[in-house]
Amino acid sequence: MAHPIESRRVIVLRKTKLGESDLILRCLGQDGSLVEAVAKGARKPTSSFASRLELYSCADVLLAQGRGLAIVKEARLVEGNAALRSSFERSVAAAPAAELLTRVAQPDLVHPRLFDLTRAAFERLARAEGPAVLALVAAHLLKAMAMVGFQPSFSACSRCGAPVDLDAAPSCVPFSFLEGGVVCPACRARVETTVQATETLRWARYLLSARLDEVAAVGIGADAAAGALRFDQAWIKVHADCRLKSLEFLFTSGLQAV
Repeated sequence: MAHPIESRRVIVLRKTKLGESDLILRCLGQDGSLVEAVAKGARKPTSSFASRLELYSCADVLLAQGRGLAIVKEARLVEGNAALRSSFERSVAAAPAAELLTRVAQPDLVHPRLFDLTRAAFERLARAEGPAVLALVAAHLLKAMAMVGFQPSFSACSRCGAPVDLDAAPSCVPFSFLEGGVVCPACRARVETTVQATETLRWARYLLSARLDEVAAVGIGADAAAGALRFDQAWIKVHADCRLKSLEFLFTSGLQAV
């Protein structure tokens, strides 16, 4: 019996070898859901899939839906994003964004804005230089977490809702990753908090709200961008219940010192 055919636009997030020549693809669908499929023969030198389903590329695919994983029948490249694979710095930076999506996206859970966010982030990462690379990744991670329901509070106490003005705050501010944001002085004794540099929280607030083209052009320093990424790391660990290995590698690669 013929399997139903479905057309999907996807961004390739991860590729895993299967057998001698096949690949399992984990992709982000245009509706923000996770798409898993097998590309048969994709590792053969003569396969057309090899160049059309590269990591971080955007492609239109025809999928045959079966009882198990879908099978890729056809693929047409939309955007290759080759710079994310040819440059060590950009490849290391793109990996945490892709890994986070494989953790928070689900096959039947629709988040349409995730696709547009990721497509735009990868397009800008392919052209970014220096600390802007880190800033774009930090912004993507924060925005993606917010889109799936985990947005940190930077302007109101996460326990009582009292206003907190980061622009008038001292150099360090109590922050509760468990409660979900900044904590006012009155609540600090009743909440488990860590002390966060106010500058880091200001940058995180900016990266969460700014457009990606603004993030790429803002002129953030390497230390500030690395600080925002470390904030992301702690936020993801608590609210996505995972440690991103690719983000940990980024911190050991020396990229944050660029």
